Amino acid sequence: MKIGVVLFPGSNCDADTLHAFGTVLGRPTVPLWHKDHDLRGVDAVILPGGFSYGDYLRSGAIARFSPLMKEVREHAAKGRPVLGICNGFQVLLELELLPGAMLRNKHLKFLCRHVNIRVENEKTRFTRKANKGQVLNIPIAHFDGNYYAPPDALKAVEDNGQVAFRYCEADGRLSEDSNVNGSMHSIAGLVNKAGNVCGLMPHPERAAERILGSEDGRLILESLIESL
Repeated sequence: MKIGVVLFPGSNCDADTLHAFGTVLGRPTVPLWHKDHDLRGVDAVILPGGFSYGDYLRSGAIARFSPLMKEVREHAAKGRPVLGICNGFQVLLELELLPGAMLRNKHLKFLCRHVNIRVENEKTRFTRKANKGQVLNIPIAHFDGNYYAPPDALKAVEDNGQVAFRYCEADGRLSEDSNVNGSMHSIAGLVNKAGNVCGLMPHPERAAERILGSEDGRLILESLIESL
């Protein structure tokens, strides 16, 4: 089993992600340069957080044209897992591997804080070690995290059970205050219809060790590993 972490110009969570999978969880983990055409035989691809290409035009809009994205698309088309974290989620939306788009946060402020997210679908490759309704405390760091989808796409996402996580209170309740960026239906993370591609705005790699204040993110990373 081998994990690959894609590096774009402007990625700033690649080292954290390599550390979480490689050092904390002890799995073979390699960097994947965005200009290459080689996934180096990895079983799962991670698109990490950061500001790929400085978030010019739109978050993730330029990264979608990186040469390696051809191989990432093919990897996903074969049913192999792809996880996009924060900016990685935005890239997956631009690649149309997930439906919808990201808008600016509802109060037009960059948010860097811990949030609570509720597991909505515990049967995905990325949530299988969690329980339905379980609340995880995981940090966010983004300006464009306000998830939007047109009504028909949003209905399909809900009907197909593609919502993996929602922003919530500590007790699991949904509220306007807990939906910190204004995302439609409080959506914090999605999977594609096939279930092998996941995007989420919170950073599980930043909640994988006790010293970081939360280990809740390990459930997501370990779920992916177990699914392999």
